[in-house]
Amino acid sequence: MGALDGKRAIVTGASSGIGAATAQALAAEGAAVAAGARRLDRLAELGDGVIALELDVTDRESSASFVTSAVHRLGGIDVLVNNAGLALGRDLFDDSTEEDEETVLETNVHGLIRMTRLCLPHLAEGGYIVNIGSIAGRQAYEGAALYVASKFAVRGFTYALREDLLGRPIHLTTVDPGLVETNFSRVRFRGDADAAAKVYEGVEAVTPADVADCVMFAVTRPPNVNIDEIVVKALAQSSPSRILREG
Repeated sequence: MGALDGKRAIVTGASSGIGAATAQALAAEGAAVAAGARRLDRLAELGDGVIALELDVTDRESSASFVTSAVHRLGGIDVLVNNAGLALGRDLFDDSTEEDEETVLETNVHGLIRMTRLCLPHLAEGGYIVNIGSIAGRQAYEGAALYVASKFAVRGFTYALREDLLGRPIHLTTVDPGLVETNFSRVRFRGDADAAAKVYEGVEAVTPADVADCVMFAVTRPPNVNIDEIVVKALAQSSPSRILREG
C-alpha cells in the first residue's frame, strides 16, 4: 500500500529535474500522476503510473487544455505541484532585456498563478497545492534581479492564497530549494555546458530526489496539519551567494 494510493496528482515542468523526480515519487507511492511539460519525448521516460500531457504554462490555451485533459484522465485532483520555472542569465539588471523579463515572469509567476486558478475548481477537499519556490525568494543576490523578483512573487502569492483559502480544507506549501544539480543552470546560461558545470563544482548539491522527498513529506501529513514552507539547502550552502567549495 502506497501512502498516496487512490490520489490524483498534477506536476508541471515534469520533463526533467525536480519535476520529473516529483512525478516519479508521487507515482511510486500510488498516486495517478498527470505530468505536464513542453517536451513530450522526455515525459515518456517517467514510466508507469504517469500520464504524459503537453503543457506550456505561459500559454493560456495550452494550460486550459492540459487541465481539461488531466482532470478527464484522472477524475479530479488531490495534489497540484507547480514546478515549472526557469532563470535566464546572470546579468546585472541594466544588462538584462525586456524579452528575458517577460519569459521569466510569464513562466515563474503568471504560469504558476494560471495553473492554480485552473486547477482550484477541481481540487478535492483535503487536497494539496505545493509551489516550488527558491531561496532566491527569501534572500536576493547579485545578477539575478528577474529571477529573484519572480521567486519573491511565488512566496508572496503562496502566503496570500493561504489567507484566501483559510476555512477550506486545502493544504498549501512552498518548497524553497537552494543549489540543486539539474538542467536549471544549463538553461540559465543558454546552453553553455561549461558555465553550467561550474555552478556545481566542488560542492555536493541537493538532488532532485531530495526536493521530491520534501514534497512527499508535505503531502503525506495528517489532514489537520499544514506545512507552510520547507527550505532545503546543501549542507555547504548557507545563502544564495555563500557556498563552501572543496579545493
